[in-house]
Amino acid sequence: MKISIYSLLTLLLCLSCSNSEDTGKYIPVPLIVEVPDNFPDLEYDLENNPVTDAGFELGKKLFYDGRLSSNNSIPCAFCHEQAFAFTHHGHNLSHGVNGGIGFRNAQPIQNLAFQNSFMWDGAASHLDLQPIIPITSELEMGEILSNVINKLKQDPYYQEQFDIAFNGGEVNTENMLKALSQFMIMMISSNSKYDKYIRNEDNITLSNIELDGLNTFQNKCASCHATDLFSDQSFRNTGLPIDPQLNDKGRYNVLENPNDLYKFKVPSLRNVEVSYPYMHDGRFNTLQVVLDFYDSGMVDNGNVDSSLLREDGTFGITLSDYEKESLIAFLKTLTDNQFLEDERFSEY
Repeated sequence: MKISIYSLLTLLLCLSCSNSEDTGKYIPVPLIVEVPDNFPDLEYDLENNPVTDAGFELGKKLFYDGRLSSNNSIPCAFCHEQAFAFTHHGHNLSHGVNGGIGFRNAQPIQNLAFQNSFMWDGAASHLDLQPIIPITSELEMGEILSNVINKLKQDPYYQEQFDIAFNGGEVNTENMLKALSQFMIMMISSNSKYDKYIRNEDNITLSNIELDGLNTFQNKCASCHATDLFSDQSFRNTGLPIDPQLNDKGRYNVLENPNDLYKFKVPSLRNVEVSYPYMHDGRFNTLQVVLDFYDSGMVDNGNVDSSLLREDGTFGITLSDYEKESLIAFLKTLTDNQFLEDERFSEY
């Protein structure tokens, strides 16, 4: 397990400083951001927002607080349920205030500190900015940031907690977003059966079918679902038939680059067993259907990723029935029950 250098320096500095008995005020305790040995380095700059116990707890409180929405009843957690890798279980599209229905599937919240863009189309380039999109979306939380802050300022808990978490900091938008980030930074999923196998922990082994699935995955899937984050964080068009009702143009909507038409961010496959339904619009309910699509369901919508072009000129990833079966067995080894049940991230 690797430890962020900045977290370690912050901890040492804290230990060398005076404690709360000297000042009469609680001093936040730095939280160590542990980077798993099989993970890449953090993308998030902790120097600009070091994680502390007070900041984490504040972010957690905000995450579960409906007052971030216009009707005071739709918290972030409404579309991000822990047991399902913080996705909106059972809903192909996110739901919001006043019966509103969004136009994309709610993504998992895990390992975000290792990413450099957010949302299906990469509309947010920094984790601190990501919550602004759902909070201000008329179809999701439907609120204005200034209204959120005014509501939080009226709560004595938030007045005190913002002051503690940010060393005299005010209840304002910047600190609210930083607190949410501190909560999400700690949401690291890295203790699946696969992880323990890769790190040689607890004498964990994979079954023959799981190993066959891993081999197929490495040969046919890992170019996009790369590293142990299981995403290369690129944007790709995978040949999904266009839904005429949504006509979601993906990454194109952000930069209006014709080369980005119908491209969406490659999702991580961690906890994919429980994060259904799948794809940006939640059109597929099972992993079997997803693999059937990649094998025989792609269409040429004019911008399909070239890596998916077969020698015969069609698009797809040729998979036998057994390869599909073994792939599903392997993908289930990516389920991290410790993360899904971690009380640190639960509301109660």
